[in-house]
Amino acid sequence: MHSLVVLFFLSSIVTAQPPDSAKLRSYQDILQRMMKAGMESYAAHHMLTELCTTIGPRLSGSANAEKGVQWAKRKMEELGFDRVWLEPVMVPHWVRGPVEEASIVASTSGKNIPLTVCALGGSIATPREGITAEVVEVRSFEELRALGDKSKGKIVFFNRPMERERFSTGEAYGRAVNQRGQGAMEAAKVGGVAALIRSMTTRLDDVPHTGMMVYSDTIPKVPTAAVSTVGADLLSEMLKKNPDLRLRLRLSCETLPDVESANVIGEIVGSERPDEVIVVGGHFDSWDKGQGAHDDGAGVMQSVEVLRLMKAIGLQPKRTIRAVLFMNEENGARGGRVYATKERPGVTHIAAIESDAGGFTPLGFGVTADSETFSSIARWSPVLDAIDAGRITRGGGGVDVGPLREQGAITIGLRVTGQRYFDYHHSDSDTIDKVNERELELGAIAMAMLSYILSEENITPPVSHGPTH
Repeated sequence: MHSLVVLFFLSSIVTAQPPDSAKLRSYQDILQRMMKAGMESYAAHHMLTELCTTIGPRLSGSANAEKGVQWAKRKMEELGFDRVWLEPVMVPHWVRGPVEEASIVASTSGKNIPLTVCALGGSIATPREGITAEVVEVRSFEELRALGDKSKGKIVFFNRPMERERFSTGEAYGRAVNQRGQGAMEAAKVGGVAALIRSMTTRLDDVPHTGMMVYSDTIPKVPTAAVSTVGADLLSEMLKKNPDLRLRLRLSCETLPDVESANVIGEIVGSERPDEVIVVGGHFDSWDKGQGAHDDGAGVMQSVEVLRLMKAIGLQPKRTIRAVLFMNEENGARGGRVYATKERPGVTHIAAIESDAGGFTPLGFGVTADSETFSSIARWSPVLDAIDAGRITRGGGGVDVGPLREQGAITIGLRVTGQRYFDYHHSDSDTIDKVNERELELGAIAMAMLSYILSEENITPPVSHGPTH
């Protein structure tokens, strides 16, 4: 879930010209009809519950991901969307394997002290017998490099926490996550034999959080895992008392050949400008921990709900509204790139709205566009004020819609309250019971209202370029 870093670096609200009063009343009436259709049914939550409990986590390349793709296609067809199809995407296939163990080795007598860990996505396995070595604790790459040869032959323990004093948890995540992504490479550069990373969460618990890591072909590959925050604090305290303590790490993960998966796409065809498209979407894949509820089952089911709401109240948008459930955001972002680069003769993407910050209470939207276009969108914030989702700010989008921005589309990200997101992110805690029905539905309603406004107004990107649309 990389789009969060973008969403939380937003500037202040910009004042726009007031909207036409008659049209404002018309949109406000439509919003109320959406509210009735959405809040009486909680359809987004019902669909998300079905996805989470009958399919579960959907790591790219897994059997669950394939089951999920077929489930989502059937769901869109059952809802009666105008067109539903699958768009093939080749995706990586990494498997966790059955073994994930770490323990502090007893120095003389007694039992080893277990730590709760999980492999990071993309990691290689340890040898079957595991790796047992001394541990060096650091909080930054600079600190590690300064140690020189003192890290050689050791397990490098990156223990920089997300900064709890920061209001924006997305910003705190962005300032800490490089140790997860590049920690294994940095450890290998100084002769380390493995990397252990403090989980990316502000919560103090015994649940490890996975996530993507990367290797370089020019640097030796070493295995890497995340340790729970409780485990990280314990290890740190024990290292203060005994800097020579040893840790044993065993992982059985592996990377298999790429497999074919798909983006799942459904749409309501525009009545007047069918070749001008407004995308709403999120990423259908998740990590293999928990159920992928907030990240990003919430976003994809909100996107499906956008179209369902329009059909439920009989709206016929002038432009085509297209829900895209992108595959492989978590460990490759291939679905977004495939969608953006596919030949679609005559089709222009006007805007793309992404929901990938969890199914929490909506606050508004971040918009990436030139000043004139931004103002023409922000002027309709009073419509969304009725559900406290009218904060239209500069800067927004997401990983999957980013390639469309490169082709000239307006990119927009749904902004939500983010204080609890990283309690669940990429972990076994990301389950359906953490998602509130009303909050999830309100986000879908906000997306539906904005996408409908975009379909009706004379809003177009200033530049339309790139090989395809």
